[in-house]
Amino acid sequence: MSATTLRYVLPRTTIRILSARLPSPSLATPCTRQLNPARFLYCRASFSTSRTPQHSPPPEQDDEMAEPTGLIAKSGIELLTFGTPNGHKVSILLEELKEAYGKDYTWQSINIMKNTQKEPWFTAINPNGRIPAIVDHDRGGFAVFEGLAILGYLTRHYDPEHKFSFPVDSDDYSVAEQWMAWQHGGVGPMQGQANHFFRFAKEKIPYAIQRYVGETERLYGVLDKRLADRDYVAGPGRGKYSIADMNLFGWCNIAVLSGIDLAMFPNVQRWLDRIGERPAVKRGLAVPSESAITNGPLLKARAEDPEKKRQAEEELRFLNECKEKYGYKYSSP
Repeated sequence: MSATTLRYVLPRTTIRILSARLPSPSLATPCTRQLNPARFLYCRASFSTSRTPQHSPPPEQDDEMAEPTGLIAKSGIELLTFGTPNGHKVSILLEELKEAYGKDYTWQSINIMKNTQKEPWFTAINPNGRIPAIVDHDRGGFAVFEGLAILGYLTRHYDPEHKFSFPVDSDDYSVAEQWMAWQHGGVGPMQGQANHFFRFAKEKIPYAIQRYVGETERLYGVLDKRLADRDYVAGPGRGKYSIADMNLFGWCNIAVLSGIDLAMFPNVQRWLDRIGERPAVKRGLAVPSESAITNGPLLKARAEDPEKKRQAEEELRFLNECKEKYGYKYSSP
């Protein structure tokens, strides 16, 4: 998800960017809790069984503090992230590893709307200038970027019992790898473009909207079929919760934003509900802050606010008009 996208959907009380504007009141945050941005700049995530991270800022911080200017940890994993689907997949795994093994980690919030990820200290870690990235201070400061690579690295080195992964010489490892590659080559790029053209592009282009929302629907159909007789994407029998699920979860958790009707994909919805109840997932979604653009808050806002409901209905009518104009009909695979 791009900085342009997030500029319009994250609440200003979270990031304090005075230029942030919402293109439609329907996308305004439904959250009523006022967030203190200083609480979300960086935090050491010590082991906890609580449902949400206990974040306490250093005493010298205030609401107008500057962005990070370099690494802050001396040991453990340091995560550089922001509240996007790609950021959440890593924070979820780190919370799972913390709960399962007591593996400590530190995170810093990289405000992609301030282009902190383009600063020289950050591009020395990730030359592509994108979040997420990690630095492993316990292995000589080794840096890893790209979500798929990070999930693989963390489980290879810190999941010895394969609680969230599979032995590298097993067929299950290959199956998980295939579905993770499918997400990176399909769901992420296509749904990202659906977000852009349907929600945030200044010029509404019907062909692009139906093209990318339609392709995202097709991909969700593939996933729905995969989950028809399974609880999780990879693993024997009904499957095992693993990084293959974490890799997809963040994107499917913003399906509503992307114009996807999850009622079309009941198996995906049940899978989302199942994973979303995990305490470590709840904590991972709160790093660096709880998001207002996930399915739950958006649906709740529409249910409670008649104006947001009306605007959502208008958006759906427009999306259907785009599909009808070019003869789109759902089909999967």
